[in-house]
Amino acid sequence: MSETFRAFRIVEEEGSFTRSIVQREKNELPKGDLLIKVLFSSLNYKDALSCIGNKGVTRNYPHTPGIDAAGIVEESQTEQFSAGDEVIVTGYDLGMNTDGGFGEYIRVPAEWAVKKPPNLPLEESMMFGTAGFTAALSVYKLLLSVNKDAGEVLVTGGTGGVATIASKILVKLGYNVVVTTGKADVQKDALMQLGVQKVLPREEVEDTEGKPMLKSRWAGVIDTVGGNMLASVLKTTAYNGVVTTCGNVGGDKFQSYVYPFILRGITLYGVDSVQCPRELRSEIWNLLSDSWKPENLDSMIKTIGLEALDQEVSEMLQGSHSGRAILKHDHS
Repeated sequence: MSETFRAFRIVEEEGSFTRSIVQREKNELPKGDLLIKVLFSSLNYKDALSCIGNKGVTRNYPHTPGIDAAGIVEESQTEQFSAGDEVIVTGYDLGMNTDGGFGEYIRVPAEWAVKKPPNLPLEESMMFGTAGFTAALSVYKLLLSVNKDAGEVLVTGGTGGVATIASKILVKLGYNVVVTTGKADVQKDALMQLGVQKVLPREEVEDTEGKPMLKSRWAGVIDTVGGNMLASVLKTTAYNGVVTTCGNVGGDKFQSYVYPFILRGITLYGVDSVQCPRELRSEIWNLLSDSWKPENLDSMIKTIGLEALDQEVSEMLQGSHSGRAILKHDHS
């Protein structure tokens, strides 16, 4: 058994950051309960930021990004897992300050891993990745109070990974889904193919007048944008409705009023996929592998090797990246 492996490594030299494929020793990995042979990972925007030295994502270099990983346990220091178990690792510190899935091996604490559901292939789990898991967790919280007959459910940031998968899950569950996006003029047809009922331009949903409350429109909202969009949907959610929030691309601050909460009894749920407890994490993955699995999951998916990762990162940082890139380690 080889003690070396390949990894996509980011090195800092005099304030500049370079990325390359290197050979590493397994004993260079951090301490942890599980040594996992990574078969698949995926490229996320947080990974791209780690590649250019964003200290809000990764503090110390050299570093191997990859916040998602799926593979096989090779060594276990705990009774919870055995060698040969197929596992999924997302969230926690993976790929941020702990070497992640862009290496052929990772070593992590046992609590970071969940056993792969039997009917979910490892590669398919990375088609979901953190984005899909966050989407499912958002749907999970929405469903605590909003049933499919309650009225229209809005999903904001409609072309993003979280919003797209959330919309697919809700459609499969029979909800009447409306999507809003700033790209409605060019993305409407693609979004309608998800099975949603309507695609609205952002300006038809976002309030710019700053009123405390507006006419009720939505039984529930999955917000992936934050900022003023979040403030706007809080004002337009119906009585006993639910809003979930998981993103800040529209801003990390918003101004709201107590009135939607005390006059309409709405609930605002924060969605955190990083520190999500293992029990709930396992439940979400089981739902994604079964009754919540969207149709045509592999659409807009491309599989790449380590050699293509540098170009994919560059395209993502330039805003020209499309679809979802799944990294497949060949271990040859």
